[in-house]
Amino acid sequence: MARRQFDESDVRIRPGRGSRPRTKDRPKHDDAQFGMVVSKDRGRWGVVLDGSDQAVACMRARELGRTNIVVGDRVAVVGDTSGQPGTLARIVRLEDRTSVLRRTADDTDPYERIVVGNADQLLIVSAVADPPPRAGFVERALVAAFVGNLSPILCLTKSDLADPEEFASQFADLNVPVVTAGINDDLAEVQHIVTDHVTALIGHSGVGKSTLVNRLVPEADRATGAVSGVGKGRHTSTQSVALRLPDGGWIIDTPGIRSFGLAHVDADTVVGVFEDLALAAENCPRGCTHMGPPADPECALDQLTGSSLRRALAVRKLLVALRSNEDWELGIERD
Repeated sequence: MARRQFDESDVRIRPGRGSRPRTKDRPKHDDAQFGMVVSKDRGRWGVVLDGSDQAVACMRARELGRTNIVVGDRVAVVGDTSGQPGTLARIVRLEDRTSVLRRTADDTDPYERIVVGNADQLLIVSAVADPPPRAGFVERALVAAFVGNLSPILCLTKSDLADPEEFASQFADLNVPVVTAGINDDLAEVQHIVTDHVTALIGHSGVGKSTLVNRLVPEADRATGAVSGVGKGRHTSTQSVALRLPDGGWIIDTPGIRSFGLAHVDADTVVGVFEDLALAAENCPRGCTHMGPPADPECALDQLTGSSLRRALAVRKLLVALRSNEDWELGIERD
């Protein structure tokens, strides 16, 4: 049998994906408008553009890939920004964040989850009774605020059921402002603190966070729920949302937290937040955990005096909370 002869008709050329040359150049979007992300839900973001009161529905542009965009973020938007029903704009750029509130699912989870971006305050909401206050959770929230560049404020609810002073005194040496927001309390002090600021709210389910939001922003209509017999409230807020305050500023209501991991935080990061402690810690031996004797007999924080020593002892309580989950973990968050 004669050997077959091949010619050019036997060659198959796989067509290219397109005739246009590929480029790494991205559009500059010089006509983009800027605004703040106020909501996030299943691949859609609500953005209030600067100088506007109306939220624009947006999707994430392809060039952003899987870039994480959260409530509070500053973004650039192009496309149909009219905000009319059925319209959809595109988020094309995420601005650098000035602060981040982040957590992990637990202390062994390497994945950091950013909860809120660009808030300048963190209002840590805790009930003084029903459910009972958990110092471990507050301490962890304080750590998250300190390392995330937010100013923490402790807000105690249900003060009509118990005296909040004893619980508040545990954090006095950290110079954290404390306000009360019981059902019978005047909210003037809370309103003064949050007006003209972007304030994130965080707290366990059932502590009255949504009730507080409804008092601060009457048209918010955030759902509220009862506390169960075991001290665990229903998750009445399932998505973070930013709400404009009547006298200026924003409140960012977050879902009720049942777990607050801080796998991304170490002792040096916490101590470094406080200028006087960071300066003293420069004289600590390598590998010092700043916990003091007997674990660290040569810790330089023990040489401090006065208010700095009291602050060091208070920070050590935060470091203990960072190592333990006994007083804060209530289960798995659902949002």
